[in-house]
This record gives sequence, C-alpha cells and structure tokens, in this order.
Amino acid sequence: MRDEKVGEFLARVADRVPTPGGGAAAALHAATGAALLGMVARFSTGQDYAEQEATVGRVIAEADDLRDIAFRLAEADAAAFSAVADAYRLPKSTETERSARSQAVARALVGAAWPPAKLIGVAGMVADLAGVMAEIGNRNVLSDVGAAAEAARAAAATARMTVEINLAGITDEQASLEMIAETDKAEDIIERAEKITAAVREQIRS
Repeated sequence: MRDEKVGEFLARVADRVPTPGGGAAAALHAATGAALLGMVARFSTGQDYAEQEATVGRVIAEADDLRDIAFRLAEADAAAFSAVADAYRLPKSTETERSARSQAVARALVGAAWPPAKLIGVAGMVADLAGVMAEIGNRNVLSDVGAAAEAARAAAATARMTVEINLAGITDEQASLEMIAETDKAEDIIERAEKITAAVREQIRS
C-alpha cells in the first residue's frame, strides 16, 4: 500500500476482492492525518516558534511514527483478511471438516479484528497531536490541522465498524470483550476530533 500510486490503490479497493477494504481505508485516513500534522509541524519551526521548538519536534517525530504504524496495520489487515478468506474456503463435506472450518474461521476473525482495533488507538494519538498543533501551529496551515482531526475521526469511526462486523463471528468470549473495549474508545476520539475541528473553524472564521 505505501509504495502504490493512489489510483492503483483505489482501483484495488474498487475491485471484487476481499482486501483492501474498510480496514485499509481506516489506515489511510490515519496515515493522512498524521502526514498532515507532520507538514503543519514542519511549517511551525524557526525563530517565530522558538518557544515551541521542543513540542514541535516531538509532534514531527510522533506524526512520522504514526504514519508508519498506520501503514503497517494496513498490511496486517490485508494479511489477516486473506487468512479469513482461506478459512472460509476450507472443506465442509463432513461433520469433522465443518467443525474444523468453523474453528478456523473463528480464529481468523479474531486475527482480522485486531489490526483495526489497534488502529482506533492510532487515530486517538493523531487526534491528540491535532489538538496540540491547533494551539501552537502556524496559522497559515490551520485548516490542515482541522483536516487532520477529521481524518482521525474518520479513521476511528471506520476502524470501529470494521471491528464490529467481525464480532458476530468471534466465539472467543475473552477476545470479544477485548475488541468491545477497543471499539468503546472510538466515541471519545470522534468527539475530541469534532471539537478540534470546531475550534479550528472558529479560528478561521474569526
């Protein structure tokens, strides 16, 4: 995904194949938000921002790391859903085969739910950095902070749905509870991102 042209990636999304899908889209939202914040932070350096130098440096490093993590989670998501597809293709002619197939599918669904579940946390960290840059960033690129917050919101919401659709097929109660705990974090992230966007828009209009 990270080495593809945008058009090629979107063509794969549009194709009738299991991946890339919602999980990859969520990862791209998060990576885009992190990239925007890296750009805003790099435009917020120099003499005029000397007092914020340490904070801006931290934002640059963390935003770059989050962008990389999002890409890696997209790759993990693709691999996990390939495992789900493989599990569904297992034979089911006999009771033994059906039982083995059901167990394989359940295990694969747990694996498929984890990358988007982790992505919710990444979206939260992107939103946190957007909040920082909304306060100290270069005013000329303030709209990009809002765009980053919106990307974080979209990442959290999309990743949450991607986890939720897998929950129905997960029979491992502990894993299911852990997934639910991760999805529960999304609402707070979405609300925080919306507040950042509103604050940015208020500053732009004032």
